[in-house]
This record gives sequence, C-alpha cells and structure tokens, in this order.
Amino acid sequence: MDSKALFFLAILSLSLVSLTPAFAQDEETDAKPAGLVMNFYKDSCPQAEDIITEQVKLLYKRHKNTAFSWLRNIFHDCAVQSCDASLLLDSTRRSLSEKETDRSFGLRNFRYLDTIKEAVERECPGVVSCADILVLSGRDGIVALGGPYIPLKTGRRDGRKSRAEILEQYLPDHNESMSVVLERFASIGIDTPGVVALLGAHSVGRTHCVKLVHRLYPEVDPAFNPNHVEHMLHKCPDSIPDPKAVQYVRNDRGTPMILDNNYYRNILDNKGLLIVDHQLATDKRTKPYVKKMAKSQDYFFKEFGRAITILSENNPLTGTQGEIRQQCSVANKHH
Repeated sequence: MDSKALFFLAILSLSLVSLTPAFAQDEETDAKPAGLVMNFYKDSCPQAEDIITEQVKLLYKRHKNTAFSWLRNIFHDCAVQSCDASLLLDSTRRSLSEKETDRSFGLRNFRYLDTIKEAVERECPGVVSCADILVLSGRDGIVALGGPYIPLKTGRRDGRKSRAEILEQYLPDHNESMSVVLERFASIGIDTPGVVALLGAHSVGRTHCVKLVHRLYPEVDPAFNPNHVEHMLHKCPDSIPDPKAVQYVRNDRGTPMILDNNYYRNILDNKGLLIVDHQLATDKRTKPYVKKMAKSQDYFFKEFGRAITILSENNPLTGTQGEIRQQCSVANKHH
C-alpha cells in the first residue's frame, strides 16, 4: 500500500475515534455533560415554559394541594444522586420505583405531572424532558404558594432507572440528627443557611400522624409547646394510626397554604412537628439562621432560592446522556 493510502486510512481512523464518544454517551459513561442553561428550549420549543406555567396555574386552581407535591418532588428527585426524574418511574418486574418506597410516603399527584407532559407533547413531541417538567413545575408551584420566583436553568434529560435501592444513602430522615442532615446536604453543595431555608418548605402542607405519634405516645414529648399539644392529640388520636387513613396535622396552622417565614417563628416557639424541625431551632449551628429567617422573609426567600437552585442542578443528565421520555412513568421502549 502506498504512502498516500496509508495517510488517508490514518486520518479516517482518527475521525472515527473523535466521533464515537458523541454518540456513545449516556448516564453510564464518564463523558462530560453539555450543562444546563437558561431557556434551553428557546429554539426547539419556545412555548415550553409558558405551557408548564399555564398548566401549573390551572391545576393549582382546581387542586390546591398539587403545589405541595411539586415542591416536594424537587427534593425527592434531585437529592437522590441525580436530578433526572427517576422519581416518576413506575415499578417494573425487576425493580421497585422510588415513589413506592416507605421513604416516599405521602408523595402523590404524579398524574398531574402527566397532564403537564401531555400538554407540552402536543406542542413539541419528544423535546422536553420529564426532569425539566418536574423542576419547572416545582418552580411555579413555589410561586403559587406565595413564594419567590426562582429562575432555573433547563436542559436536563431523563434517567432510565429507578434509584429506590439507594434512597437511604441520600435522603435524610426527619428523625435523624442535625449532623446527618447537614452532611447529606453538604455533599451536594448546600451549606447550613441553605439547609435551614430548604426546611422552610415545612411552612406549607401537612405531616401525617404516622410520622408524629412517636412524639405523642405513650407520653408527649416535653419539648412541645403545651398549647399546641391538645390540637395534635385531637388530630392524631391513635397511637398506631392507619397509614391509609387521612390523619394529619397542618405544618403551620396560621398560614397553611402560604410559603412564608412563619415556620421559623413556630419552631422557635416549640411548635415544630418533626424532630428535625425541633433540632433546627435548638442546634447551635442552625439556630442563628432560624432566628434571622424568623425576622426577615426577604432573607428566607433569598436563601431558599439559592438552595433550590443548587438542588435543581445536582448532577443532571445533559447533552446525549439519558433520554427524553415519551411518558414520565416509563422509560422509552427502545431501551
């Protein structure tokens, strides 16, 4: 073979090597993702974010409690290894879904995310990921609850597998020590004031009695404000409540449907329902920030927005990683 032919083959081989990674990337590779950007869909689906916002407003008008779910979704999806909508996958014969584990108790309203996805698909089929819909619906849910508008980047792609088996490694439990809670969040870049602000999401929604009774029975936790105990015992009259029964206590009796800094005043007054709420107001590492947020809603919103942004950008799949699911509850069939 002459020198010209050898030179041509060498160039061809180099070209093939340089092209291969672009087509081989997915969530199992170490390839660097393209990254998230503001208004990722401005060319491929210009109406995407407007459609999501419109759907969130319509659904919230009909079903107020959807907003709590959208806010919780960001935490339960993005805190577990990757912000990739793995939370939304249904169980299969081979694997249990994240949303059906004990740690996801109380999560609901996933069908409304399907409603949003269907509306977006009608405009731009196969373009917008469930991961971005999950995050943006959370952003708009926060606004619906009276919280701040948080500009969030997009460009996430969807994972293909549930992460149910590793939930315990990532999600701090409401009964764990403040040290564990701070460590878990620090591992994804959220500092102490950020943790204090994120837990301010307990300003809205409700806590099921199954998570409270250990502080009420056989004896009432002396840390509780005595003026709050009668109400809690009324709402949770059984020491072993039926987990299927709708028995709960509102996190904030004063403004239960508004995301505000009233939560911090409540926990400083020993009205925090969960162990983590009580610890937040008493631990020397977090109490100064609790006091600051109790005094200033602007400060709470500022730190809350910063923490949600970091959480929403936790290790996303981007570029050619993952996929764009056709339905949020199942991975695409060709995989």
